Amino acid sequence: MTLTRRAYLGGMGAAFGAGLMPRRADAQIKPLPSLPSTMIWSVGDDDGPRYKEAQAIADAISKAHGTRIRLQPSERAFGRMEQLKERQVTLGLLGMEAFFAAEGLFSYVAPTWGPQDLRCLLGRMSSMSIVATEASGIKKLVDMKGKRFARVPGNMALTFRLDAILEAAGISLKDLTVLEFATNSEALSALARGEIDCAGAIPTSGSARELEPAADSIVWIELPATDKDFWGKLQRALPVALPFVEDTGPGISKAAPKAIVGYRDPVVTVYADAGELEMYAVTKAIADNFEAYSQVTPTMDRWELPRSAGYPTAVPFHEGAIRFLKEKSVWTADHQRWQEATVKRHARLRQGWAEMMAKDPAAKDADPAKLTELWAPRRTEILKSL
Repeated sequence: MTLTRRAYLGGMGAAFGAGLMPRRADAQIKPLPSLPSTMIWSVGDDDGPRYKEAQAIADAISKAHGTRIRLQPSERAFGRMEQLKERQVTLGLLGMEAFFAAEGLFSYVAPTWGPQDLRCLLGRMSSMSIVATEASGIKKLVDMKGKRFARVPGNMALTFRLDAILEAAGISLKDLTVLEFATNSEALSALARGEIDCAGAIPTSGSARELEPAADSIVWIELPATDKDFWGKLQRALPVALPFVEDTGPGISKAAPKAIVGYRDPVVTVYADAGELEMYAVTKAIADNFEAYSQVTPTMDRWELPRSAGYPTAVPFHEGAIRFLKEKSVWTADHQRWQEATVKRHARLRQGWAEMMAKDPAAKDADPAKLTELWAPRRTEILKSL
């Protein structure tokens, strides 16, 4: 991607404060063909762990290759995706917003959006499950019935994953005593105080720090890969999910890991039309400089190949990334089968959206609620036909 002069200069006034990694006049710098001389990356807010992660990777690339990288923080997932769509940034370190945008869900059911043609380069493994107080007696999903369960409607990514887990387990919100919270930090703080029985949580997230005072008295509900029935149902509803053994977080350690739900977040995301050579170079720069940033956070080791090039992920891989992964002998026949199926899925969704917008008069001027009513059954039928 070639940034416009306006896009690049737009944030330069506060560049260093916002994370611009300066070009170095260092004899050890090794130019990397096709790597952009300047880039802007869309990332999470500058107080969050994802920003620190991006900063470490960007700094390593800058020191190795002389590329100037500016980090553009946004607290809002939709804001990060919007920056990418408007070509204000080279790439985004995105989470579930990439999946929602590619699938045409939630905020992306709008006349100016619809399913987006996105691709990824690499992605780091993350994880989540439901955490409960030991006093609640909850050890399995079925034990949650009748218990006080925290729900955070404003955190759409977490809520979507939790709903998929509950659905796969045959549990509805009517089976629970639902208490709503404004943020996940507030929900987990309430759990640590014993004011609720269970809540969804990401062990390695900043909000999980709220659980640390109660680390010895919480239980992570495990979801082992051997439960084929559960995982079959979950992956139909949540294609990005896969079994994962987490060894980091409150009440979790390498000596006492937990088998929970894995997914890739953040995922280095671009549009499909991003230049192949450029994306090859960016992928190579992230992968080849791994040792320089591998110790910055407890989960940075998950950027190492081949772990960061696994699937499923939010969106298909970019051709430039595939080229690099083939050179590294990481790309397999299983990768290719997943890639083709996912490209087909998203192409059919984009086609269905385009047909609806062109042929259904009610869609053109519909508000988001009405447009969702029109799109949801069409989307369901498209996915059933695959």
